[in-house]
Amino acid sequence: MTTERFWVVGGEYSCTVAEIKKNETELLLICKQEPSSPESQLELTLAAAMIKGEKFDLVVQKAVELGVRKLIPLRTKRTDIKSKDSAKRIERWRKIAMEASKQCGRAYLMTVTDPLDFEMLISSDDVSGTFIFTEREGDKMPDSLTDSKITMVVGPEGGWDEVELAAARSAGAALITLGGRTLRAETAAISIAAIVQNKFGDMN
Repeated sequence: MTTERFWVVGGEYSCTVAEIKKNETELLLICKQEPSSPESQLELTLAAAMIKGEKFDLVVQKAVELGVRKLIPLRTKRTDIKSKDSAKRIERWRKIAMEASKQCGRAYLMTVTDPLDFEMLISSDDVSGTFIFTEREGDKMPDSLTDSKITMVVGPEGGWDEVELAAARSAGAALITLGGRTLRAETAAISIAAIVQNKFGDMN
C-alpha cells in the first residue's frame, strides 16, 4: 500500500490511527464525510485590538464559534499591551482556538496571526471589504452583505485615535457605527461577528 502525506484543511474524514508520537499523530484517511457543522461561505477576518487580562481569550473563543476564519490581534495607538506580553500570549490564543474548534465541531481551524499594527493593516493595496467599527463618525451598516471576503476591524478599550480614523478614511476603508452605541471592546468584537454573519445570510 502506498502512503501519501498531505495536509487537509477544512474537512471531516473517517480515519484510523496509524502512529501516535510525542507531538503528533499520523492518521490513515478512509473517506470524506459531510461536516456536522458546515462552514460559513463567508471568509471572515476579525482584526481586534488587544485588550488586557482574559478578555481577549473570550474574543478568541467566541470568534471560533461564530465562524471567523482568521483573527488578527491588533496594535493601535491606545492598545495598552506591550509587545513582549503579546508575544507570550499568542500561543495561548492559538490553543484556545484549537480547543474551541473541537468543542463546537468546526472542521476549519481559525488562524490566529501574530500581532499587527493598525497602520500596516490599512496600508495594504486593497482595503475593499474592510469595515472599521467606531462609536462615532461612522455610517450605517449595509442591510445585506454580498462580498464573500470581509475584514472587520474593532478598536481598543479607549477608542480610536483621530489620526487612525483619518488614515482609515484616506485608505478607503468603510467606517461603520452601530447606532451610536458604545460597547466594551470584547462585546463589540463578538457582537459584530454575529451581525456580519447574519447580514451575509449565514445566521438568519
